[in-house]
Amino acid sequence: MALKRFKPNTNAQRNTVLLDLTNYLTTKNPEKSLLKTKKKHSGRNNQGKITIRHRGGGSRRKYRVIDFKRNKDNIYGRIATLEYDPNRTCNICLVNYEDGEKRYVLATSESHIGQKIISGDNVPIKNGNCLTLENIIEGTFVHNIEMSPGKGAQLCRSAGTSAQVLGKDEASKYVIVRLSSGETRKILAKCRATVGVVGNSEHNLVKLGKAGRNRWKGIRPTVRGSVMNPNDHPHGGGEGKSPIGRAAPLTPWGKKALGVKTRNNKKQSTKLIIRRRKSK
Repeated sequence: MALKRFKPNTNAQRNTVLLDLTNYLTTKNPEKSLLKTKKKHSGRNNQGKITIRHRGGGSRRKYRVIDFKRNKDNIYGRIATLEYDPNRTCNICLVNYEDGEKRYVLATSESHIGQKIISGDNVPIKNGNCLTLENIIEGTFVHNIEMSPGKGAQLCRSAGTSAQVLGKDEASKYVIVRLSSGETRKILAKCRATVGVVGNSEHNLVKLGKAGRNRWKGIRPTVRGSVMNPNDHPHGGGEGKSPIGRAAPLTPWGKKALGVKTRNNKKQSTKLIIRRRKSK
């Protein structure tokens, strides 16, 4: 997918790099039967209190209902359109099934108009097809991976991500998978995954160029703690440009902001992790 740059008439245009989707996407009109209203919460909980800072505003969106379960077995579907989804980093495609039903699925790097896909236990291991991990051969790259059978995909759903099937654990009911983060873990063999790599891998090359583009996404400005007063942030106060004055960077509530492991060591799924992800 090509990158789109602009004439440097303004500072924003000089620094903006976007994806050129004009020759890739086939329609701007989503399937109305698969749209739902997406209500804004602006980072507030059911009491109206801000639980996530720097949220608010942004363009209105409609939620596209995505088929993460891929439970329509042994019925061929044809990819009719490739579309943009404002709610995720990857693109989506509309699938028309032979029985007349329509569903949205995540577009892979090889998805194209007219491609036929199918779900089931004993379907061909081809790009876009969905089947259980126990029926996928070693070395295959997959995405849209379930963690509990029938629950729907939870892993490898963002742009350019995938996981590789390393092999089957013969002594148990698990399959060993290496995720794009570098983590190697066991996943139940009855869980489903889709063959292929999620498309739009150039998404990480996008440069927004200006603050306004973040506001369109519903992200509000972030103020540095060092420019606040001492009663607002632990980094605040002092004359001029002062150092932190503490042992480590802290959150506004006085807790360490960097290098703290937050995963619960007693979590039941910890025993399924063979090798932890690469540390930065």
